[in-house]
Amino acid sequence: MDVKCVWEHNGDDTLLYAISPVGAYTRGPNQKIAVEKMRQEVISCLKWQKAPVPTDIFVEIVQEKCSTLTISDADSDVIFETETLPLSPEEYVALKRLALKSAEDFLKLYLSIPDADISSNPNRETFYGKVPQTAREMYEHTKNVNAYYFQEIGIHADNDGTIFACRKRGFELLEKSADFLQNPVVEGSYGEIWSLRKVLRRFLWHDRIHAKAMYRMAQKTFGKTGCDPFMFEG
Repeated sequence: MDVKCVWEHNGDDTLLYAISPVGAYTRGPNQKIAVEKMRQEVISCLKWQKAPVPTDIFVEIVQEKCSTLTISDADSDVIFETETLPLSPEEYVALKRLALKSAEDFLKLYLSIPDADISSNPNRETFYGKVPQTAREMYEHTKNVNAYYFQEIGIHADNDGTIFACRKRGFELLEKSADFLQNPVVEGSYGEIWSLRKVLRRFLWHDRIHAKAMYRMAQKTFGKTGCDPFMFEG
């Protein structure tokens, strides 16, 4: 399997994204380390998607974005060249299904944590403020990008209810726009460029970042739990 990737970096500090499977990403202090991590990340993502897992996985970098952002904290503003293309109805349905599955699985992981307000993680600050430490903080942070992501493409969504419920309502609002599958490319907040394809990828990516953090925190704080909906352990 040839995994085409987008390389976003600030100097050597690297975020590497697979164009497919969508949502797969790795980080590292340089490109080499991020590439080495990608094989296992792709396997995990494919298993989560219930897709076939190939024997051979090769990484090919097809797009590069030099950034001034804090890449080590997963600050990102890249839009993939592929994210400027229109969506077919079939593509949209498939990506929406994954975005809703991701929200559902994130909620499942959160509800499996023995105590949502206890964490052994140390305090740490990033570009967006204090890093969420507890499961509740991670969940609220992840849920509350819903309105932001949708509003970047002109959809006035909200963050009410569960992460699954507010995301589902956002898609319902989106689908009332007659031309949403044309995937218009727009300038959002802070000069960042957005499209519907990018929103769909960002949901999967952002969920996965914080699901990994929550899963690892739970292992460290409470010992091994029985809930691994994102297939981080394979």
